[in-house]
Amino acid sequence: MNILDDLKLQYKLGGIAMRVIYWNVACFMVSLVFFYQYSGGSFLYPNWLALSSDPQVFMFKPWTFLTYAFFHFGFMHLLFNMLVLNFASNLFLTFFSQKQYLGLYILGAIFSGIVFALSYYILGNSASIVGASAAIMAILVAATTYRPLMNVRLFLFGNVKLWHITGVILLLDLMQFRLGNMGGHISHLAGAFFGFIFIKLLQNGTDLSIIVSKVLDFFANLFRKSPTTPFTKVHKNYKKPTEKVTSRIVTKDKTQQQIDEILDKISQSGYDCLTKEEKEFLFRAGK
Repeated sequence: MNILDDLKLQYKLGGIAMRVIYWNVACFMVSLVFFYQYSGGSFLYPNWLALSSDPQVFMFKPWTFLTYAFFHFGFMHLLFNMLVLNFASNLFLTFFSQKQYLGLYILGAIFSGIVFALSYYILGNSASIVGASAAIMAILVAATTYRPLMNVRLFLFGNVKLWHITGVILLLDLMQFRLGNMGGHISHLAGAFFGFIFIKLLQNGTDLSIIVSKVLDFFANLFRKSPTTPFTKVHKNYKKPTEKVTSRIVTKDKTQQQIDEILDKISQSGYDCLTKEEKEFLFRAGK
């Protein structure tokens, strides 16, 4: 199995968190081709991708309240965000579903974008932002709000409480608020606030992620072809069976049983624990 096949298999089996990371990386690769200014050494994103605080721009390009959350200004920006996203995703998905995860990521990005745009408009400033930080903060704070006292093992620090980690990140945002990138820090704090509200509403029985799930299901059904089956005449046989079946043993075939064993191994120890033969077998079986 080559590297490309390995990546495809990880994308297929890694769940929604792995797919969101892949989407961010893919958008960064695309931006390197189309939006990177090699002469100046920086990215120049068009206003139909980056989120602008100018009402005359975002009112006619409302999708930018989401697209900005998948692009980044540099490799280190992307790397740090994806490391934190992976950390926060593992915590969140310990307690909540993948649909709730995707819903929180999307709604957190949209809410943070709205707060950023309104704040800059009120202040009379004009700027544009990109980055997944706000959506990531929503996921991290949501997990922290649900389990603040969870022990997390950090390299060099040992076991620390989850709320300590989140608190330090929020404190750094507050300390740098007036130093630069004020729009980014506004969106970070807005994402953190939304993650807190998301969990509190969920604990009271209101799941905001259902909004995203219904919208995605609606568009999925638009492109899904409904199977058409020809009319068949059904003849009912009212004759009693001559033999009574007392039991039936259903056994899985050998291939399916081996697939289940490998998937169980992935859920317990992760994809990287598979042997080369197991990865190749799973890739062939998935075709």
